[in-house]
Amino acid sequence: MSMAVAGLLAGMALGFAGYFGGFGAFVLVAALGAVGFVAGRILDGDVAAREFFRARGGEHDERRR
Repeated sequence: MSMAVAGLLAGMALGFAGYFGGFGAFVLVAALGAVGFVAGRILDGDVAAREFFRARGGEHDERRR
């Protein structure tokens, strides 16, 4: 499935949620869609889960080396 088709389906889902469920449903669908997207990227191996849970700052920060 191309990214354009995936974007179309996501937009339609958000549109239906907003129309029928109101703003709260729109936000819920958007948030769950983002969680699903990140989970899919982790399962595909594109993103490492440790990137989300590593410590910030201090002497263990690898970006400062």
